[in-house]
Amino acid sequence: MPTTGSLLEVSDIRASFGGVRALDGATFSVEAGTITGLIGPNGAGKTTVFNCISGLVDGFEGAVLFDGNDIARKRPEVVSRSGLVRSFQLARGCPRMTVFEHLMLYGPRQVGEGMVRVLTQPGLVRRQEQALRERAYEIAKRLRLDHVLDNLVTDLSGGQKKLLEIGRVLLSDPKMVLLDEPMAGVNPTLVGEIADQLAIISESGVTILLIEHEMELIERLCDDVVVMAEGKFLMRGSFDEVTADRRVQECYLGVHLS
Repeated sequence: MPTTGSLLEVSDIRASFGGVRALDGATFSVEAGTITGLIGPNGAGKTTVFNCISGLVDGFEGAVLFDGNDIARKRPEVVSRSGLVRSFQLARGCPRMTVFEHLMLYGPRQVGEGMVRVLTQPGLVRRQEQALRERAYEIAKRLRLDHVLDNLVTDLSGGQKKLLEIGRVLLSDPKMVLLDEPMAGVNPTLVGEIADQLAIISESGVTILLIEHEMELIERLCDDVVVMAEGKFLMRGSFDEVTADRRVQECYLGVHLS
């Protein structure tokens, strides 16, 4: 259940699509400064919750509070500007843009996007763009993407696209990120690198809510784990607590106990 110290509070979310109930009272919270895992079997409603929180779905019932503000049914750009940013299971990008151009695209609060500021404050626009270029290069180097900066996004490997997705998130200067299976489809040699980057992001003060099916990664990364089943909150606790719970073993881990 939500607590007063939560950065994100999801309360009694209900959503149906085509007559099918995808969420049936989903309720949980995320504490600031933590990495929280959101797990559950396929069809539990995890990605649907992300879609509701991030504004991709607005036809739902219930409440979503972020940093004390109501963001339920707000447009995605409004949610993002509030400091809550998400990634997707399939890394997205602009196919005709290079890696560097893609990173530059996600710089927040760019005054150069307005024609009036471009004409009246060209010096400010140039300074901000230079700072953004330096920030984009810094993040690319940190993610070991600096050697592919001039490559088209479509030329990247699956793992590099996931790293670029993390870079996009970082460029937006978030308070909290929602990561939807950041390891899915990634070469095993890059999984550890991505996990290391997520730990560094968390250490910098960014709160993370993570959907992931690899339990070893959940155990390694997460301070707290929330379990969903059939569109509802099932339980939360440490990794050891949730994996030892009979209900989790039965509905998620496939262990049927008498």
